[in-house]
Amino acid sequence: MDILFEFLKTTGFASMTWGNAIMILIGIGFITLAIRKDYEPLLLVPIGMGAIVGNIPIIPGMSLSVYDEAKWLLEGNEVKYVPGSVLSYLYFGVKQGIYPPLIFLGIGAMTDFSTMLSNPKLVLLGAAAQIGVFLTFVGALFLDFNFQEAGAIGIIGGADGPTAIFLSAKLAPHLLGAIAIAAYSYMALVPVIQPPIMRLLTTREERLIRMKPPRHVSRRERMLFPVVAFLITTLIAPGAIVLLGMLFFGNLLKESTVTERLAVTARTALIDIITILLGFSVGASTQADTFLTPGSLLIFGLGATSFSVATAGGVMFAKFMNLFLTEKINPLIGAAGVSAVPDSARVVQMVGQKEDPHNFLLMHAMAPNVAGVVGSAIAAGVLWSVLTK
Repeated sequence: MDILFEFLKTTGFASMTWGNAIMILIGIGFITLAIRKDYEPLLLVPIGMGAIVGNIPIIPGMSLSVYDEAKWLLEGNEVKYVPGSVLSYLYFGVKQGIYPPLIFLGIGAMTDFSTMLSNPKLVLLGAAAQIGVFLTFVGALFLDFNFQEAGAIGIIGGADGPTAIFLSAKLAPHLLGAIAIAAYSYMALVPVIQPPIMRLLTTREERLIRMKPPRHVSRRERMLFPVVAFLITTLIAPGAIVLLGMLFFGNLLKESTVTERLAVTARTALIDIITILLGFSVGASTQADTFLTPGSLLIFGLGATSFSVATAGGVMFAKFMNLFLTEKINPLIGAAGVSAVPDSARVVQMVGQKEDPHNFLLMHAMAPNVAGVVGSAIAAGVLWSVLTK
């Protein structure tokens, strides 16, 4: 019996806490949402499984956690190297901001900016949606977060997981897990959160507005755009060089047509591999003792507010633009100004077609949607430049 009791002490059951159990249930919930509701399965399945793995209690003396990093120890007159856990090496790409730019490379290689180039004024909707970022920044300061923490929390409003991870790794690494989970959760819940806000802020007549088909964009325009856009945006926000550099590099690979093999790799195999590593390691970082805190709950609340304000800001700015336009734009497409590509654009299409099954808004909504990707990266660059110590 003594041997049995000694064995039980070495199992995870002996060290399991209510916090671990709650986080494991949250991980199972993420996986369930992904499979049964099809909410961002490519993100929620890795994150959910990572949360389960990260909350299995660790036996003292065993290097298994994402936080068990490699280190040097002084023992007597000797310096001893202690290797980190496997998960800590996977998490290195999150902590050092390596994975997000690679995700942006893949996004650039799969993004078509033609709809935005055909109707440049819709870029303003992507910019307007960033109001959620800066209002939440102010709200976080009011709740006693410091400037760096408030900046990292505010970027959740962009509904861009890689950007949120990148900025929090630079400004508030101790909040990275909570911010990443909040950002990806709200990205997954776009079809739930956005439609009520869109219907509340628009009339039926506005939702029925039909827009002219976008004009044809030449190959030359599409090839020049990534270079010109990179120069303009990064001169405005030098802190966004890494994210926007990889985004527009990926787009150049796609539009040049002479590097198709590289473009295909970036938008398929590479982005899939990085998504797996990013999602799983972020999930594994949500250990109960570091994640289940009052601060995390505040972050989730602020994140929901940020995302809602960003959605409302895009819709209201579209209504404002219509005061001066002869060819009206459907205000619903303003909701796509958040950078949850392409889910926000699909939601716009869905809400619009409930009013008029023959009104096709998807291509129009993609313009502010891809502009929102650029806008959130610029916002992150500005915050990093201003708030870095």
